[in-house]
Amino acid sequence: MAALNDVTIRNTIREVQSTGKQRKLADGTGRGTGRLVMRIRPMPHRILSEWYVQQVSAGKRQVVKIGSYPDMTLADARSRFAREYAPAIASKTPIREADAIQPGTVADLFTGYVASLKKREATSADLVEDELNAAKAVIGGTKLARDVKPADVLRVLRPIYDRGSPSMADHMRTYIRAAFSWGLKAELDYRTTAVRRFGLQQNPAADIPTEPKRTGHRWLTVDEFRTVYRWLDERQDTFGRALQLVMLTGCRVQEIARLTPEQWDPAEKLLDWSKTKNGKQHVIPVCDLAAELLNQLASDADRWLVPAELDPTEHVAHGTLYSVIWRERENIGVKPFSNRDLRRTWKTLAGQAGLSKEIRDRLQNHSMQGVSSVHYDRYEYMPEKREAAKKWGDWIAAQLG
Repeated sequence: MAALNDVTIRNTIREVQSTGKQRKLADGTGRGTGRLVMRIRPMPHRILSEWYVQQVSAGKRQVVKIGSYPDMTLADARSRFAREYAPAIASKTPIREADAIQPGTVADLFTGYVASLKKREATSADLVEDELNAAKAVIGGTKLARDVKPADVLRVLRPIYDRGSPSMADHMRTYIRAAFSWGLKAELDYRTTAVRRFGLQQNPAADIPTEPKRTGHRWLTVDEFRTVYRWLDERQDTFGRALQLVMLTGCRVQEIARLTPEQWDPAEKLLDWSKTKNGKQHVIPVCDLAAELLNQLASDADRWLVPAELDPTEHVAHGTLYSVIWRERENIGVKPFSNRDLRRTWKTLAGQAGLSKEIRDRLQNHSMQGVSSVHYDRYEYMPEKREAAKKWGDWIAAQLG
C-alpha cells in the first residue's frame, strides 16, 4: 500500500461522512511487522479520525492510539512512529510495553493530570481540561513535556494578559504549573507503573511570577442584603433562587450550582455533600427560607436542582450565576459585588445574628485547625448546627420583613 498523503486522508474523511461506513488507512506497507494506520469512524455529530500504531506478532494484532487528526498531523504521526515505536517493532518488543516507557508529550501530561482530577472527583476538572487544551494548542501537543521551557509557557500567558485578563493569565499559569507538578511526582510514585514517563527535571511554570493577590473586603450591609434579595425575588427564576440560597446558607457557589435532588432532605431540612472543596463530607441544616427555595427547585428538578439554561442535562456553570449579578450591577441599586462577596456577607451577618465564629466555620465547611479538630474530633455538631440555623433564619427573616 502506498504512503499516505493529506489529500487521500481528506477525501476518505468526506467519503466516510457521505457513506457512514468506517474506513482504515495504512501508511506504507509494513505487513507482518508493524505500521502507522488511521481509523476514520462516523460519530453522531462528527467524524473521528485517529492515529494508531499497529503491530502483528505471532499472529496476534496489537494497537496503540497515539493521537487524533488533524490535531496530530501526518508528519507528526510519522515522526512519533519513527521515534518511539519503529525501534520496538524492529526488535520485536510488544508496542504496549514500549508505549509505557516512551517519553511523554505535552498532550500525555495534560491528559494524565486531568484524568487524576476526575478520578478524585475534583469539581474543577472540566474547567482545567478546557484551559489546558487551549495551552496545548499553543505549546504543541506532540512536543515532549521534558522539552517545554518557561518561554513556551510565556507564549500561552502573554496574549491572555495583553487582552486585559491578568486574573485569567494567573489561573492559566496555575493550571500549567499544577500539571507539571503532577508529572514530576507521578512517575516517582512507586504505587503505579502505568503512568507515561515524562523525564521532567523541572517545572517550567514554577518561576513565573504570579499576580498580586487581592484579599476581598466587600460584604453587603443588612440594607444591601435586603435590596439584593428582593431584586432576586422579582426575577422569579431558577438562577435567582440559586443565588438566594448562597445568601441564606453561605455555601460556595459551585456547591449550590451542582446540587442534585438526592442531596436535599426536605423532611429533615438537610443539605448533604459527600465531597466538597476541602475533601470532607458536609451536612448542614438550613433555615425555613432556604428550605422553601429548595422545595421550589426540587419540585421542577430532574437531574440537577439548578440546570443549565441551554442543556438541562448539565448543571449551571458558576460563571453563569456570576453573570446574573454582574450584567445587572447597574440596576440592582447597590455598589457592585461578586458572588464570592455573598459568602463573606453571610459570615458577617450571621455574626451579627449572634452565631459564634466556630459554628459559622462549621456551617460553611471551613477547615478546622489544630491537631484536636483535624485528627480526633469526629462529633458532627448537628444539634448546634440546627440551633444556629434556626437563630439565623429568625434573624434574617426579621431583617427582610
